[in-house]
Amino acid sequence: MIGVVADDTTGANDIGVMFSNNQYSVTILPYKEKADYEVDSNVLIVDTDSRLDPQKLSYEKAYNATKSLKKLGCSLYFNKTCSVFRGNIGQEFDGMLDALNEEFAVISLSFPKNGRATVGGNHSVHGVLLENTNFANDPVHPMRESNLVDILQEQTSRKVTLINIDVVRKGTEFLKKTLEKAKETANYCIIDSENQKDLEIVAEAIHDFPVICGSSAIAEELPKHWPATKGNSVLENLDIKDNNGVMVVSGSMTSETKKQTSYLITNGMQVAVFDTRKVFNQVEAQNEITRIVDRAKDSIINGEDLLVMANNNDDVVAQTKELGSEEYNLDSFTISKLVSAKLAEASYEIVKVTGLKRLVIAGGDTSGTILRKLGIEGNYVLKEIEPGIPSGLSIGKEMLIVLKSGSFGKVDFLAKAIDHLKDLTQGK
Repeated sequence: MIGVVADDTTGANDIGVMFSNNQYSVTILPYKEKADYEVDSNVLIVDTDSRLDPQKLSYEKAYNATKSLKKLGCSLYFNKTCSVFRGNIGQEFDGMLDALNEEFAVISLSFPKNGRATVGGNHSVHGVLLENTNFANDPVHPMRESNLVDILQEQTSRKVTLINIDVVRKGTEFLKKTLEKAKETANYCIIDSENQKDLEIVAEAIHDFPVICGSSAIAEELPKHWPATKGNSVLENLDIKDNNGVMVVSGSMTSETKKQTSYLITNGMQVAVFDTRKVFNQVEAQNEITRIVDRAKDSIINGEDLLVMANNNDDVVAQTKELGSEEYNLDSFTISKLVSAKLAEASYEIVKVTGLKRLVIAGGDTSGTILRKLGIEGNYVLKEIEPGIPSGLSIGKEMLIVLKSGSFGKVDFLAKAIDHLKDLTQGK
């Protein structure tokens, strides 16, 4: 069994589909402090939902989750983090190594199919250095430098080193020898990759290493060097019917998600916009939730697809932050969590009154908050829609879900996700 610790819900599904694409069965379960997991799958992913946690708690979750996986006798451990290194990276990685009594891990962060590349240790997104992207303005983890060695070294007392692209392109055997030398002087080794061919070389060199960290992309190549499996029986036996419309819920403020929701609206999608300025007052927030639920109920029961979204107009976003800060003394992080919580309450009520079984969510924190509110206890990974974004079958509630990282997906992704879920309920 492969054991994975992922620091958020969309990331768990992101790496899950990489294994699923290689005919590995994948189960995703939520973090529990002293869990005794029982699963019948090739890969178990524990979602710690720790990216926004304090550093000490992130470490504890990674440590405990790894200990739970260790009880299952996993043959390889993977610490899945954000593809631009947001989060408590050092604490997450240290927690896994400490739990395993290991002192070395290889790290691959590039994700060529989603525009992430690492060259000379410097990370870029669609050709733009990380420090010059919108990720530099992240309210919790602003990424204001691009060098991955420096970013990680600031968060760990363990030694971090780099293997650059020139070494990778000298081939697998040369890379293996370089890795053996790196193990003598360092604890973490970041490996450059710019394209999928680079990842193929890296995967061949590291496929038998006990601890691997980073983004999901390398997990698409690793199984090619592991034993074959029997495939995804959950998908083969899927039988869910639903005559309701599909609901899309968006809480993400990324430019990618803004374009995707705009695409839906431009192409005629019904929309219910949540006024985020009303989340601070309990009465106003409840009235807004009631309005959204009433708006959604008739559309969804009549088979119409519906977009429920937090207002992402720049002026409204700024007004929400200003109101929360000046009148309620809240920081941006707390305001964001509050918006996610209110969207989750609305989603819960809509699911309760309609019985819908097909749900698309945009935004990592939004996804985790809504799933917890719905009582969903994890999911099985089904099929990839776009790189790093699969559909899933929920555990604990009969529902098909798509959970999208805010920064992932082409402009028409949400429309594709709706069609994909409809195909699944029609047996396609």
